[in-house]
Amino acid sequence: MNTLMQRGFKVNILLRESLRLCRTRLIPSSGLLTSRHFATDGDADLVVIGSGPGGYVAAIKAAQLGMKTICVEKNPTLGGTCLNVGCIPSKALLNNSHFYHQAVTDDFKNRGIDVSGISLNLKQMMSQKDTAVKTLTNGIAHLFKQNKVTQVQGRGTITGPNEVTVHKDDNSTEVISTKNILIATGSEVTPFPGIEIDEKHIISSTGALSLQQVPKNLVLIGAGVIGVELGSVWSRLGANVTAVEFLGHVGGIGIDMEISKNFQRILKKQGIKFKLNSKVTGARRTEDGVIVNVESAKDGSKKEELECDVLLVCIGRRPYTTRLGLEKIGVPIDSRGRVQVNERFQTVVPSVYAIGDCIDGPMLAHKAEDEGIICVEGMNGGAVHIDYNCVPNVIYTHPEVAWVGKSEELLKEEGVAYKVGKFPLSANSRARTNADIDGLIKVVADKETDRLLGVHMIAPAAGEMINEAALAMEYGASCEDIARVCHAHPTVSEALREASISAYAGKAINF
Repeated sequence: MNTLMQRGFKVNILLRESLRLCRTRLIPSSGLLTSRHFATDGDADLVVIGSGPGGYVAAIKAAQLGMKTICVEKNPTLGGTCLNVGCIPSKALLNNSHFYHQAVTDDFKNRGIDVSGISLNLKQMMSQKDTAVKTLTNGIAHLFKQNKVTQVQGRGTITGPNEVTVHKDDNSTEVISTKNILIATGSEVTPFPGIEIDEKHIISSTGALSLQQVPKNLVLIGAGVIGVELGSVWSRLGANVTAVEFLGHVGGIGIDMEISKNFQRILKKQGIKFKLNSKVTGARRTEDGVIVNVESAKDGSKKEELECDVLLVCIGRRPYTTRLGLEKIGVPIDSRGRVQVNERFQTVVPSVYAIGDCIDGPMLAHKAEDEGIICVEGMNGGAVHIDYNCVPNVIYTHPEVAWVGKSEELLKEEGVAYKVGKFPLSANSRARTNADIDGLIKVVADKETDRLLGVHMIAPAAGEMINEAALAMEYGASCEDIARVCHAHPTVSEALREASISAYAGKAINF
């Protein structure tokens, strides 16, 4: 074995031992932190404000660890943005619109499935989405009862280091004394200056989930994750979709540029039009719809007007931290509205914590969930550790786009010597048999040690496949480690193995 490979193995062994020791400190041999039952003079050991993925998971975990837990939620249903007007309903529409698109295009015909008389029942499609949402939100209510988490409906305001006042719909208030407070209020749609959303003709992502008819022409302000997902839904259902994006690429911040270019090519083939390096300067309602003013981001003299039935504003989200009473207890927020916390998710007031979209970091449901669990474990004496470099990102179009770790551009910027391994889905047997070959798997690794630094993929099930990559990175795996793991055949996941072989050995087997 050469010296280079020995170094790689030593790095992996040290990383794994370090992670093992960290986990040993965090989780005793029983598999769970020891349950602690607090003696408190107040109403609760923990009040969680917000019941989104971060809040409800934190509340359940806290209760499982023996804390008397109350969750305050301003909306009548639990689950926050994700379950009610975000991740869950959008995925229902993405899934069903894909089936419809297969049926009305040549996709089914090319598979030997002849169908006729296909029509869209949008009302039923929306009903299926609503059923999924209702089932899951009711499921959280059941989990609260099962784990003895008390739910209080109303808007929570922090009125002291150990006090939360809940303002209810009937104008009454309830004051709760508590040992700890966890802010998990999430985020809200970022408004576009000068453009008023009415959720009919000028809509946010919330309105895009409940349109009562398919628009003939839909313009998107933004071609990030939300834009391309919702744009895909309505494009498949028959709308002419045009995305106006200020950046020079699609997919938002963090996406690898090679992946982004391939992704844009695929979406363009599906019928979505893009105006990159362009900005919207205004929009006005007309009798028939909306006129959108667009100009080049590089040359303001280049202007045009786009006419559409519906304008979707999807320029991102911002932390929801207003009306929490933070200023009264001395908890600062930054210029972007994010609550400032330390490595244990504590604010400057030791009894007040914050997680999820309302603090720094990617606005992802699974990131908030992890923070919620780790935060309450920390309250109970556990270690607090999360590697944000191992948090995966997914765009749920078809094919899906997913990545974890660093992009090639970021490694260049950081001056890291790296190597690349790639494998096209067109050479993958399962993708070929499924007649679904648009895609690419790309891995980047340390040039000297072979340690995996990032994985980027376009594939039909990229959102599932990326978890293997996240696990590998969390344990400090090398490309050779992945390459030497036996993968079932035929599976699309074999493409990740092939890309890893390409990176460590210099050439894939099947390409």
